[in-house]
Amino acid sequence: MVTYEELIKQLSRLGTEQVNPNTIDIDRLSPLEIVKKINDEDKKVAGVVEKALLEIAKAAEIFADTLRAGGRVFYIGAGTSGRLGVLDAAECPPTFGTDPKQIIGLISGGYDTLVLSKEGIEDDTEAAVSDLKRHNFSKGDFLIGLAASKRTPYTQSGLEYAQSVGAKTACIVCNEWDQSFSGVDVVIPLPVGPEVVTGSTRMKSATAQKMTLNMISTTAMVLLGKTYGNLMVDLQAWSEKLVARSRMILIDLFGLSLQEASDLLENSGRSVKTAIVMHKFKCDRMEAARKLEKAGGFVSKIV
Repeated sequence: MVTYEELIKQLSRLGTEQVNPNTIDIDRLSPLEIVKKINDEDKKVAGVVEKALLEIAKAAEIFADTLRAGGRVFYIGAGTSGRLGVLDAAECPPTFGTDPKQIIGLISGGYDTLVLSKEGIEDDTEAAVSDLKRHNFSKGDFLIGLAASKRTPYTQSGLEYAQSVGAKTACIVCNEWDQSFSGVDVVIPLPVGPEVVTGSTRMKSATAQKMTLNMISTTAMVLLGKTYGNLMVDLQAWSEKLVARSRMILIDLFGLSLQEASDLLENSGRSVKTAIVMHKFKCDRMEAARKLEKAGGFVSKIV
């Protein structure tokens, strides 16, 4: 068990735990001045993420290869980092039509901590292993660890377990990289520097992690043929907005009327991707499905 003295030493070496000289007077400013200070710091995040694009692309490629081979992708983290992982996993099915069992977010303390923070739970290293074992995590899966501070025991333990079973791993940290995550296949360092409020990694660190997760999962989905151009043709129409968007895609692509788009979508089994191929080749749903399967799901390889 780490002593408080050692923990203080660890934290003192982290960029996210330093006092930000640009915001030391924040408690004496007007509301507008405060938000300007925050905005000035947020502007720096995109530049930090840009420096890690090579590593982000590598993680996206492993992500796509894992799903293509029938494996699963897991995010693991604590606190804000864990919530961001669960959020990204939850957004993939409606946006890209993925199976909810393919991309899974794990957060220390379980889903209860999504809505009510429980401090200290991030130190439970055994819980990370138990959480992964409960999902039968195996060699064919891919684990992405999120740890703004770089030292989160729950995340570290999860990555070590994943490595022990021979799975691919990546980690996203918001401090300078060192050997904290030795053996990880892809390390994505996002050293955002001191936070507006000292140590509050729900701010710049969280923004950097969210941007990075968006890039990784979206790039992977494009690589898997989940888009046609920049259109989300594998979306699942679970809401009125997504139902309307499905029809709008067909209207914009082919100049159809609303009724024609609606009929085409219904005949396709409510699959935008299938509907596009059906209309383009004047074929039925079964023939469109065969063409898509032959093309690996890529509409652009057919149309």
